[in-house]
Amino acid sequence: MSEFKEYAAWDAPTRWFHWLNVLAVVGLIGTGLVVLFDDALGLSASGKLTLKSVHASFGYVMVFNLFWRFAWAFLGNRYARWRAIVPGGPGYFVALRAYTDSFLTGEPQQYVGHNPLARIAVALLFLLLLVQAVTGLVLVGTDLYWPPFGHWFAAWVAAPGVDPSLVVPGAAHLIDNTSYDAMRAFRSPFVEVHELGFYALAALIVLHVIAVVATEVHEGGSITSAMFTGRKILSRPPPDAP
Repeated sequence: MSEFKEYAAWDAPTRWFHWLNVLAVVGLIGTGLVVLFDDALGLSASGKLTLKSVHASFGYVMVFNLFWRFAWAFLGNRYARWRAIVPGGPGYFVALRAYTDSFLTGEPQQYVGHNPLARIAVALLFLLLLVQAVTGLVLVGTDLYWPPFGHWFAAWVAAPGVDPSLVVPGAAHLIDNTSYDAMRAFRSPFVEVHELGFYALAALIVLHVIAVVATEVHEGGSITSAMFTGRKILSRPPPDAP
């Protein structure tokens, strides 16, 4: 008979990051979808500008939260650190094979932290969030002239003799058209990457939810509740226990 044992898994900053990221990403996806299909939805120019501002505000929350998480990966407990997140390192592929074999036999290994397959998914998720953060910061500069790059783009497009700090979205009389067209051409690849990243991130989130449910069913381990309590209850000795 299996003997259940409780383990400390996710520290408080990691749990706070997770749920704040959930809220920010849900807000970004919701507002992003409306911005993406603004013409079909009949949004006015001012309505689109307001929506972009809300979208950007969610984006700032995500960016600050993400960079905080990256820093915490150097400071947090053993399950919050990079070596427990990024796939690779000594013994990783042996652990991946052992976990995969155990999963296929119907007796999957239980991990306190991320299992070897989950580490791949988390690394991809972090990479996509980083791509969205970088491209989003560029676009918030080109579209709204907000920090950290907004002043630079405003200086690029400002008409001769115009103070760049006065340049705001929609102020066509303050813009040099040739410079503005050049800036929009520079912006174009960032838009494409941001849109592709949006779809990839949405797909990965769906897969993440499915994987969590599947792991909860096949392995147990109170994965979902652990993101609230910080503790996992496992019925088998975990390979990554202290």
